Order: sequence, then structure tokens, then C-alpha cells
Amino acid sequence: MYERLREAGVTEVLGFHVPQLIRADDELSVIEMTIVTRPFVLDFAGAYLDARPEFSEEIWAEWESQKREQFGDGWRTVEAVMDAFEELGIYLVDISPTNISFAR
Repeated sequence: MYERLREAGVTEVLGFHVPQLIRADDELSVIEMTIVTRPFVLDFAGAYLDARPEFSEEIWAEWESQKREQFGDGWRTVEAVMDAFEELGIYLVDISPTNISFAR
């Protein structure tokens, strides 16, 4: 995910900062990236590339219900951020207020 974001020159999405990949080592299974401040989008470990995961409508409905509850009034903004990532072929499903965080 971070390599795709770097190749696309993405440093923020709709005003949310995105960490920048500095380097990666496949042998050691580590990545080094920049630190970002709020508002930010972090943690792409649960994201999918190029295709939305295939879950049943019931699972998607339950997922959305949980996320609406977690994000409250910010849910519409989170949806817009997710849509912007989807335009890059990145599908965020493991989202929470700890990895999509608004300015304080």
C-alpha cells in the first residue's frame, strides 16, 4: 500500500495526512515510514489492493453499522476518505478511530 501511495505522490487525502514510506526490507519484513500528525490515516495492513473484498451483504451491513457507531458524526467524512483511497485502488476495511483520526 505504501509503495502505491509513494508512486502516486500521495501525502494526504482530503486533508488527512498519510505516512510516507522511507524504505522497506522484504527479508526482514520491516518498513520505515514518516510520523504524521492529526488528522491522519494510518495502518493499511488490513487494506485490499485493486478489488473490494467479497463479503456478503449482511456482513457489509453489520460492518457499516459498527463503523457508523464508532465514528459518529464523522462517518460521512470517513466514507469520503475511503472513496478517495478506492480511486487509488486501495480498499480500506480495517478502519477505526485510532487509524482514521480527526484533528483535535
